[in-house]
Amino acid sequence: MTLWLIILATVALSLIAAVRVRSVYNRYNQGSVLSGLTGGEAAALILRRAGIHDVEITHHDEMLGDHYDPLHKRLVLSSANYFGSTPAALGVAAHECGHALQHARAYRPLRWRLAAVGITTYANQAVMGIPLLGIATGLIAPRVGAMILAVAWGIIMLFNLLTLPVEFDASRRAKAVLANMGLIAPGAEATAVSKVLNAAAWTYVAAFITSLIYSLWHLLPLLTGRQRD
Repeated sequence: MTLWLIILATVALSLIAAVRVRSVYNRYNQGSVLSGLTGGEAAALILRRAGIHDVEITHHDEMLGDHYDPLHKRLVLSSANYFGSTPAALGVAAHECGHALQHARAYRPLRWRLAAVGITTYANQAVMGIPLLGIATGLIAPRVGAMILAVAWGIIMLFNLLTLPVEFDASRRAKAVLANMGLIAPGAEATAVSKVLNAAAWTYVAAFITSLIYSLWHLLPLLTGRQRD
């Protein structure tokens, strides 16, 4: 019973964070900033000002699928943000530039996060596969399965913890560079950008809280020797 409550609570937390991001983004994805720049143009200016000339800026049609790919040095924006000139578009574009700046400056939390990608991939596979494998075959003893899941969720939790300073720092850099370069106007535009980026940050907080809860759920019974209900 407790497990189902945890599942419902964490799913609800993730949904609330996702809905809030979409709502805030849609609210400020209207009109045009006074500078008239698009997200793609702003990203190019930011990277050029930072002396970064080896990052490709491109776009795709996935909604809010914006990201920075450090392996290929590619900054990918959704078409809406690449061609849009709204406060939301510039905020998202500048945030991804923040990751490129982190990469260029060897920002330690980003380096640690990149180093943990491989083991976190295996951990994600474990939390998906171990319960199914144990139920289907019965070959995994409950305690052994719980130990594996506790370790796997712990790895995911630490990865999500590392993600927090990376994302918050990228947003901080975005707000500062947009203001310092005059790409957004003080007042309403700056406030809009701040709200969009702050809302997006809560999705990472929700992911961390979720992984922390599941990590503790599997770990505490092993430490206390008590059975879960």
